[in-house]
Amino acid sequence: MNGRPEQFSAEPNELLVERLRDGLGLTGTKVGCDTGQCGTCVVRLDGRSVKSCLILTASAAGSRVTTIEGVTERGGELTGLQEALRQEHGTQCGFCTPGMVMALGELVENTADREAPTEPEIREWLTGNLCRCTGYHSVVRGVQRACSAARAEIPEEISEGAAVTASAGSAASAASASASASGKEV
Repeated sequence: MNGRPEQFSAEPNELLVERLRDGLGLTGTKVGCDTGQCGTCVVRLDGRSVKSCLILTASAAGSRVTTIEGVTERGGELTGLQEALRQEHGTQCGFCTPGMVMALGELVENTADREAPTEPEIREWLTGNLCRCTGYHSVVRGVQRACSAARAEIPEEISEGAAVTASAGSAASAASASASASGKEV
């Protein structure tokens, strides 16, 4: 979890978002719709952005989980993406911002070795993240800025986080829910 090993037991029906917020105190991951539609609960699971309200905690056993709390650069500095969103006023009330940073971090990472994504590509990536404040224009500009900036690299913790160990009843350990916030696995 965010680069640290964690071990705990989970109820068979416990959602990852519940474990993160209630069990581990990682409240940067928000609960919005509880149906996987709004994207406020997006985290990175083994490097992929997923909606944690659709993932059973037990199905994350042995995985690297990164929340918004684990994204900040060493020393507390914002990542290139976070700074670009700040500069472009891509955050307003901030409720959706953690989920957007987690989803968009994957996009920035996936485009680090090629041309920056186009506006339609960025908007397509954001289809799983609802925002009632920004209108997405400033968010798109922030992503474009981050992708073109030399410091737009994603911290190693996102792709190299520590494994999470969870155990639950046999029914839950066999159960697996997978939903990607932006990878379109829903």
